Amino acid sequence: MALWHGSHDLEGVDALVLPGGFSYGDYLRAGAIAALAPIMAEVKDAAAGGMPILGICNGFQMLVEAHLLPGGLIRNAHQQFVRRDQRLRVENSSTAWTSDFSRGQEIVIPLKNADGGYIASDDELDRLEGEGLVAFRYLGVNPNGSLRDIAGIANEGGNVVGLMPHPEHAVEPGFGPDTADAMRSGVDGRAFFTSAIAAVVAAAA
Repeated sequence: MALWHGSHDLEGVDALVLPGGFSYGDYLRAGAIAALAPIMAEVKDAAAGGMPILGICNGFQMLVEAHLLPGGLIRNAHQQFVRRDQRLRVENSSTAWTSDFSRGQEIVIPLKNADGGYIASDDELDRLEGEGLVAFRYLGVNPNGSLRDIAGIANEGGNVVGLMPHPEHAVEPGFGPDTADAMRSGVDGRAFFTSAIAAVVAAAA
């Protein structure tokens, strides 16, 4: 179900995905204006209530700008848009969006961004590391200069996760990254959504 940015109604959904793409106002600072959309008031309330919320790429930028996740996202270190199938390591498998992964698992998810460099103060980075809130880390190549190779983070409750790569582009054979088995057969992104379904079912039990 698609929700309208100008609405104040989440229409009874059990989980939310703030999708990637380029929202209005990105020329000011990625996600800064979108984070002020009317519906974000309800998103904040839902996050506080424990609803699973996933921010992908521009959605991650919105979560950071709305202070639902710490830190910030800036222009890629090389000042260029990057598009690649990116290796990641799962650092936290206990969130609402990562429970179907195992900690330390290596996955491949498409990445495409120009403002994907994750930044935070040294103290904040130490806190994220110490509390296990780094959800994903880049492997092989750091595509955008993110500090400590951070690709995604979670909030303290584990219900809000944001990352720059696009798991929704790796859920269906024929449309995902290449694998050793076949071209475009990668479906590593599917576990994000099966994890969220399990979290919703568990919360309703």
